[in-house]
Parts: sequence; C-alpha cells; structure tokens
Amino acid sequence: MPFLVAGVAAGALTTFTGLGGGILLLLVLSLVFGPQAALAITAPALLVGNLHRFWLYRGYVDRAAAGAFAAGALPGAFLGGLAAVALPRLALQLLLVGSTLLAVARNLRSRPWRPSRATAARLLVPVGAGVGALSATAGGAGLLATPFLLAIGLTGPAYVGTSAAGAAAMHLGRLAAYGVGGLLDGTRLTASALLAAGILAGNLLGDHLRGLVSSRLARRIEHATLIVCVTLSLFGVAW
Repeated sequence: MPFLVAGVAAGALTTFTGLGGGILLLLVLSLVFGPQAALAITAPALLVGNLHRFWLYRGYVDRAAAGAFAAGALPGAFLGGLAAVALPRLALQLLLVGSTLLAVARNLRSRPWRPSRATAARLLVPVGAGVGALSATAGGAGLLATPFLLAIGLTGPAYVGTSAAGAAAMHLGRLAAYGVGGLLDGTRLTASALLAAGILAGNLLGDHLRGLVSSRLARRIEHATLIVCVTLSLFGVAW
C-alpha cells in the first residue's frame, strides 16, 4: 500500500507541474532502502509512468526533439547505471544531494538561464547523454534538460509529452544497466509494479488538476516540492 500511495503522489506531481515526482520518490525510498535499491525500484516504475505520460500527450510531442534527446539519454543512462552498481552508498547519497541542489538552483532563479534556440537544438543529444548518465546515478537530472527543451519552444502539454518521451528512453537505459549489474530481484520488481500502478493513477489525477489550479499556485507547489527534496537529500547523507 505505501508504494501505491507514493506512486500516485509522484505521478500526479510530475504530470501537474512537469517536474519533481521522480526525484522526490527516489529520495524517500533511498532513506528507507538505501540509494542503490531506490534507484533499482524506481527505474521500472518511472519507465512505465513516462510511457503513459507520453501516450497521454502524444499529440503534442515534438518528435525531432524527443528523438535527439533520447539518442543521447539511452546510452548515457546505461553507462551511468553500470557506474551506479559499483559506487558505494555514500558516493550515491552525495550525488543525490548534488543533483537535488542543481535542480533547486535551476528552478529558483529569478531569471532562469536559457540557451538560444539554435544552441539548444544542437546540444540535445549530448545534453541527453549527460542527463541520462547523471540520472542513473543520482536521479532527478531530467530537470537539467528543462532549459534546453523550453528554449526550442516547448511549453505546457508539448513540454510534458516531449520530456516524457526522452525520460522513457533514459529510464530504459538505466533499467538495462541495473539488470546487468544484478540490482533487480523479485522483491524490488514487485515493489516497482505497485509504484507503477500508483504512478499511472497519479498521471490521470495530475492531468485533471492541470486545468483546475492557477499557474501561480502550481509554481508554489514546485518550490515547496524542491524544498522537501533538499531536506530529504541532506537527511540521507546524515542518516
């Protein structure tokens, strides 16, 4: 039951605001099970959730941008996932903290940095590779791709759908690496299945909420989520 509830919350948050659900889920699970187990449990569930989100917004997806990002994210995540298998717990926790702080810094800037449209389009493949590698070891790195996706003109449903397509490739890559590295077993896959079911329900809930809440309130929820993420990541290092 806790996995199901956590999945609903994560799916609703990401579909509603476009960010935050995956890293919040990872940080909570890392406190309970450790970072390697948390990475392994969340990978299949987040893959399912992003595929579902992609399907919901498939009519808005920028296929060229999604394909370019995925071309870098899949192999990057696979290599990063192999590294995550070998890294000690403390190193992974520190990476979780760093990834969370980068996400907060990006989101809380009064004037967020954004590359030019031409630069963003040219860098989508290498950015995808870097984000994929970092996500496989620290989670939440997908937020670092946001300036590049926004710079090419993606907003609203187009941003959510396109980022979901790229994220699905990223999670597929890290899932393959965790399987090769022996991080997946029956118990973790069962937990992930419950998370996935919750995320699917949460996606539908978040999609419904998008039309009921003002953009100002949505922004406040984003900020509150990131504050919680920072607290959990720092607590994980001290744990």
